[in-house]
Amino acid sequence: MEQQNNTPEPPELTQEELSELLQIRRDKLQALQAAGQDPFEQVRYDQQYYSADVIGGFDALEGQCVRVAGRMMSKRIMGKASFAHLLDEKGGIQFYLRREDVGEEAYAAFKAYDIGDIVGVMGSVFKTRTGEVSIHVQELTLLAKSLRPLPEKYHGLKDPELRYRQRFVDLIVNPEVRQTFIKRSRIIAEIRSRLNAQGFIEVETPVLNTTASGASARPFVTHHNTLDLDMYLRIATELHLKMCIVGGLERVYEIGRLFRNEGMDATHNPEFTTIELYQAYTDYNGMMALCEDLISHCCQTINGATQIQYQGQDITLAAPFARVSMNDAVKQHTGADFYACATDDLARQLALSLGLEVTDKTATRGKLLALAFDAFVEDKLVQPTFVIDYPVEISPLSKRKPGQPHLTERFELFIAGHEYANAFSELNDPIDQRERFVQQAQERAKGDDEAMMIDEDFCTALEYGMPPTGGIGIGIDRLVMLLTDAPTVRDVLLFPTMKPSR
Repeated sequence: MEQQNNTPEPPELTQEELSELLQIRRDKLQALQAAGQDPFEQVRYDQQYYSADVIGGFDALEGQCVRVAGRMMSKRIMGKASFAHLLDEKGGIQFYLRREDVGEEAYAAFKAYDIGDIVGVMGSVFKTRTGEVSIHVQELTLLAKSLRPLPEKYHGLKDPELRYRQRFVDLIVNPEVRQTFIKRSRIIAEIRSRLNAQGFIEVETPVLNTTASGASARPFVTHHNTLDLDMYLRIATELHLKMCIVGGLERVYEIGRLFRNEGMDATHNPEFTTIELYQAYTDYNGMMALCEDLISHCCQTINGATQIQYQGQDITLAAPFARVSMNDAVKQHTGADFYACATDDLARQLALSLGLEVTDKTATRGKLLALAFDAFVEDKLVQPTFVIDYPVEISPLSKRKPGQPHLTERFELFIAGHEYANAFSELNDPIDQRERFVQQAQERAKGDDEAMMIDEDFCTALEYGMPPTGGIGIGIDRLVMLLTDAPTVRDVLLFPTMKPSR
């Protein structure tokens, strides 16, 4: 039987004890400054190696003098010699310090250093008797003084609210958090590389707009003082990117922040990162193939396989993904066929029979179908699934499906019960587009503050002619959640939106 550790955890610091520690550290800083040794006057340090480079390259570096730098995370003083651990971006390494090597003054200074101080270490590489790669210090430099203690090692930084508010501490004390954000950077880099190799170019479009359009969402409103004009933080990059297609840039994408003044939960943050891309002369089938490729490639590259586990669910991200129409998906899970209803009134009766709350007495079959999908299907789609052929009423920017004008060539990708991508065969008929904008404006006038506004510049651009085009938006934050097994979007945002602390 495994022996249990019954050693009690030390109590957390009281506010009075914390205040005392803060003062002690400030007193140490003042003493250093008075002695002409202000650590904040250090302007640079010749960091030759990261800890992982020294450990991984031990055979070549043994006995050689190296320079590393980072945060001191522990120290153990044993009379005339001491051990300590340094943490840098790529991991940690032990260093060994002897008074006879560095001198009495330098050794005494080291003993006064605090956990959390930033140090530069120069010394020779060796292995201890226990086989740990270490650095035998010849010179130790204090590069910055930590004036606040790190969380006590037994308690760490566990409170989620505090972790998100003090991400800088979270990154220091929780190595797995650093790995999440390193992976996030790699995922974005892989997406860029993959698209650039296929002839796409990255462009930038305005964050401030005079209309809120390109998606169904409530915008943030701001005011431009010089122009004396209310403006909106962008809710999508779609319309400007399609203007690039009109102008002859046939493969474009943008990775950037969008802003939607909406609710917050495990998968929603008011500002979030997406990639939107548009490709001339293809359709939503082309976007499905591109989407499969991007996600499978990122998963393989970051995790070494296309089989992953997300929150306890086994998921396969190898192409091809499943495809099902929205109407068929609803039929499979409820038995209800909204498009078999001859009238909207019959569709409303069908929705009520399923237990759906229908407050809009003018709701059409398409809107009711989407309502049923959200209620009964979405959270059941665990394996990657393209849900295709959306109702025209909820797809104001998508091309109609040939022979079925009540449907559009649109899909959304669902994995683990959440949406990851939204794509269209883009509507390029300027007359149809204006009519749909007008319909959206009417919905807005009836109180739907997520309905789109008419974008006159975009309507004008379409009148010059836009080729058949496929477009897609992929949520970067949710993709990072999926590939890092993060339960909430706040875990993959360095600085998530928070209420101010009191």
